[in-house]
Amino acid sequence: METIAVWFSCGAASAVAAKLTVEKYGETHNILIVNNPIKEEDPDNIRFKNDVEKWIGQEIIEATNKDYPNASIVEIFEKRKYMSGIAGAPCTMLLKKEARYQFELTHEIDWHVLGFTVDETHRHERFIKGERANTIPVLIDAGYTKTMCFDALIMAGIKLPAMYDNYENANCPGCVKATSPTYWNTVRVVHPEVFEDRAEQSDRLGVKLVRYKGKRISLKDLPKNAKGGKIQTYECGIFCDSY
Repeated sequence: METIAVWFSCGAASAVAAKLTVEKYGETHNILIVNNPIKEEDPDNIRFKNDVEKWIGQEIIEATNKDYPNASIVEIFEKRKYMSGIAGAPCTMLLKKEARYQFELTHEIDWHVLGFTVDETHRHERFIKGERANTIPVLIDAGYTKTMCFDALIMAGIKLPAMYDNYENANCPGCVKATSPTYWNTVRVVHPEVFEDRAEQSDRLGVKLVRYKGKRISLKDLPKNAKGGKIQTYECGIFCDSY
């Protein structure tokens, strides 16, 4: 029996992808629903994961990088003396990609499923070209958009992760790949302690995370009323940027 690994990110799309995969392939394949936990994610992501487990009728297992057992992005930034730049972010590479690579060494996986929706066909194509061709685009094949994934969860009685109340996805608050003043001032209001932590660490490491008026500046120098750019368009998953 072939094995399908569904990579669940605590986001709406990957939750629906897991549901569709279990429904379509559950009787003919061994299905693994796998999550890469991140210490700094919003605590409500855990509640959402538990709700999704009940919905799909299957346990969601965890895959972590053995070199970073705490799965902490702050710890990685500190050890690497690097947060984000033109080559991406180390948290994605080490806690998502590398964790998947290590998981694949101990689990024979025939097929991968990710939360790519019809809106993200280009990301699916990029993934199969640069990462794994043995990927089943369950959401794309079923014609699901991101909005349709939200609707499916709401109809199932599952509350979306709290992060969606203010952001476009369920990433860690204070995502270091974001450069938008609008995004960072949203973090300042919604997650003030995270904003202060990122500002302190980025200044200490010499990193300028926000782009304001065409220049990279320190978060501490960002005016509180500054706007510009979208709230957030970056996804954090095993297909994200390396560094």
